[in-house]
Amino acid sequence: MNKTFFLDQHGCAKNQVDGELIITRLEKMGLTRVEDAAEADLIIINSCGFIESAKKESLDSLMGARTAYPDAKIILAGCLAERYAELFKTELPEADGIFGNGNIDLIDSAVKELFDGKRPVVKTAQKGICSGDRNTYLNFKGSAYVKITEGCNNRCTFCAIPIIRGELRSRNADEIVKEMQQLSDSGIHEINLIGQDLAAYGTGATDDGFTLPELIKKISKEVKGNIWIRLLYIHPDHFVPEILDEMKKDSRFLPYFDIPFQSGDSDVIHAMNRKGSSQEYIRLVKKIREVFPQSAVRTTFLTGFPGETEKAAENTCDFLKAIESDWSGCFTYSREDDTPAARMKNTVPKKVAVQREHRLQEIQSEITERRLKERTGKIYDVLVEEIVENQSGGDDGLAIGRAWFQAPEIDGSVVIRYDLDDSKAVSEIVPGALVKVKVFASSQVDVDGEYCGS
Repeated sequence: MNKTFFLDQHGCAKNQVDGELIITRLEKMGLTRVEDAAEADLIIINSCGFIESAKKESLDSLMGARTAYPDAKIILAGCLAERYAELFKTELPEADGIFGNGNIDLIDSAVKELFDGKRPVVKTAQKGICSGDRNTYLNFKGSAYVKITEGCNNRCTFCAIPIIRGELRSRNADEIVKEMQQLSDSGIHEINLIGQDLAAYGTGATDDGFTLPELIKKISKEVKGNIWIRLLYIHPDHFVPEILDEMKKDSRFLPYFDIPFQSGDSDVIHAMNRKGSSQEYIRLVKKIREVFPQSAVRTTFLTGFPGETEKAAENTCDFLKAIESDWSGCFTYSREDDTPAARMKNTVPKKVAVQREHRLQEIQSEITERRLKERTGKIYDVLVEEIVENQSGGDDGLAIGRAWFQAPEIDGSVVIRYDLDDSKAVSEIVPGALVKVKVFASSQVDVDGEYCGS
């Protein structure tokens, strides 16, 4: 098919993997991907449907594309399309097609229908895990995501993910290992294992019954190469202590733990349909740091959950001070259709929720700045992401990268300084390369370092 397409990517890492699968399948059909939507015959909005602000962003992108490129065909894909396919079928004429995320393999037939003058609306049952060849990775060079689960069984009262992505499914361990080895062989330095809850791996539909500790053991034994392996998104109620022992046996598993606690008040935690308590979660972080003293902990908080009192908000602030997470994200409660929380009373005014969000961000900023200072004076392997032009002139080269304690897109960066007259440095500091950097200073979220070899 002699057509061009442009992918407008939104949402989380899981949705990004779906976008990469779409790109590869369309290229196999003969379509050519372009970087400018103005040059595209087909525009795909790979949308997010998690919270209201993300939904609005995706729809705004669709409407903007429709206005700017009236002659292009436009498909709304991704989570928002999956969640509201039936509604959009009649109420969103701006989209020439609707494509859910239940089966990415069907994008071929949907695009063919579109260019045959039809309006495809694709929504299939959420079964298995979409996977396959990916010739393009939307991360910075040298980094990639690998899905090991899909869907979720946790049923947090505020969350629409089970509605969108379905029940938990676990990917076959051999398939995961094979993909990781292919990535390692291709020169990828960082592999981020993702899923809505990695700790639940093996508890849903799976071919082999592996648990997360067993999967880690298998990866350690069978995947070869000098790579970073990062585990992202582990539900605190299901954190399996055995993974710490398995990770410690293989230094390629980064001591980076992304655990979305959401609240530090036990009453709110239980109202969210979570089983733990603030004290149990504090003990969990303490346990992690006993095994990995230099570990990096990231978490997420939700402010303004129905019934969250000022005292509960204060408890969350105290909780953050107690766990001293290296990084945290925060978002205000969004009332999502068909979730239990949507029917709850005692709603919190948006203004109050935003104030509580800002309070947590201020506390986190102080903690992050302090913990980054503790990481100065050391030499780290840094994954180079991009070269930056030195606006001040001179012989100093600048590059941006990440050390192991910084996850892609969400944490701070390492500013790499080097001598432009050093031919070895110039040849080695390229996007996707791992280089050694001595960190000598830190700011609020970033650290500064000097190149000292590879």
